[in-house]
Amino acid sequence: MSNSNTLVLGATGKTGRRVAARLRLRGTPVRAASRSSETRFDWSDPGSWDAALRDIAAAYVVAPFVPGPAHEFVARAEAAGVRRLVLLSGRGADTWGDSAFGLDMRSAEEAVRGSSLEWTVLRPSNFAQNFDEDVFHAPLVAGELALPAGPVPEPFIDIDDVADAAAKVLAEPGKHAGRVYELTGPRAITFGEAVELISRASGKPMTYKQISPAEYTATLVEAGLSEEDAHHVAEMFVLMERWLLAVTTDDLATLLGRAPRTFEDYVVRAAAAGAWPR
Repeated sequence: MSNSNTLVLGATGKTGRRVAARLRLRGTPVRAASRSSETRFDWSDPGSWDAALRDIAAAYVVAPFVPGPAHEFVARAEAAGVRRLVLLSGRGADTWGDSAFGLDMRSAEEAVRGSSLEWTVLRPSNFAQNFDEDVFHAPLVAGELALPAGPVPEPFIDIDDVADAAAKVLAEPGKHAGRVYELTGPRAITFGEAVELISRASGKPMTYKQISPAEYTATLVEAGLSEEDAHHVAEMFVLMERWLLAVTTDDLATLLGRAPRTFEDYVVRAAAAGAWPR
């Protein structure tokens, strides 16, 4: 193969769109794929995979929401002549034990790491941007975030750091083969502290309330998630309370040659952009 095309899955998502932009800026030919992109890719529709994989040298892979499909995808990538895979997984995936959380990511890791391709796995902590682009945003706008997280801190990572890491790995063939990078922010803070920082920077009164995993599961079901999916999400907080994910690492600094962005830096940028209007 003489091509240098890079496939970016989830190209309209939080990480995918940022990774694609960084690769284009580097001059890397990018094929952006998602359910709504010009190149369609849907994990639930294997018929959409082969066209996305055609003439691809490397791929940025965001794990599907269910365990299993990644194994067939990797097999098709091998058959299509793809040489490298960079997988987005989750912090400390091999420490989750028999938890119901992250079965999808662990299945994808098994598929990627068991392949004959050059692979790299990125395992970031919870994204700081979950507070303005995802599940925590609406409750904060309403004035209260209620989660089953207590005094155990979380080393939130700026999603732009994750995108920087992914773009660097994709742009450096051979250098990161067989590596697993555990990516964190520079320090760990509690969810209560995170909400306080957001409230101060935005000027909007906000509170944090700790609830039980069962209460959080019920809240997610009321919001439209299935009972099973809601339970899996709540299980992440059960893992966090075991102190399995609270420690920071130097992997991002080693990879990028600079310190991770702070949570305060994220909060200032998001507040200035109007993420949490008063």
